[in-house]
Amino acid sequence: MVNTTMPRNYHPDNTMPKGNGWVYVFGSNLAGRHGAGAAKAAHVNFGAKYGVGEGPTGKAYAIPTKDRHLKTLSLDEVRDGILAFINFAHSKPETLFFITRIGCGLANFDDDDIAPCFVGAPENCSFPEPWRRYLDTTETRT
Repeated sequence: MVNTTMPRNYHPDNTMPKGNGWVYVFGSNLAGRHGAGAAKAAHVNFGAKYGVGEGPTGKAYAIPTKDRHLKTLSLDEVRDGILAFINFAHSKPETLFFITRIGCGLANFDDDDIAPCFVGAPENCSFPEPWRRYLDTTETRT
């Protein structure tokens, strides 16, 4: 059994990271049309490129929550994108990741759906304060 509890960092919801060292993690559509919400902020402030709907660009990382036609993806598909991000974040321990409330805006998911998907994220991630109750738990996995 491995205890997955680790120190977590949190930030107020609807804020931007302070300083230049952060990668901004946001919910996107697979078409990479970053026209609203956190996706627009990612494009304007962190260099997320239009046409790139998944993965890193600039100082941003896109996790898809909608398809190319802007239809909301299934929760399983969103979880796959979150897992890909978690693996990426583990491979970049020197990089700081500022995670927004992925999928909890335009994609209409609830915090109950999305926040628990980040339980395995490394210590170099900062999460929205409303997710503290989902992530600051002692969970044991085998």
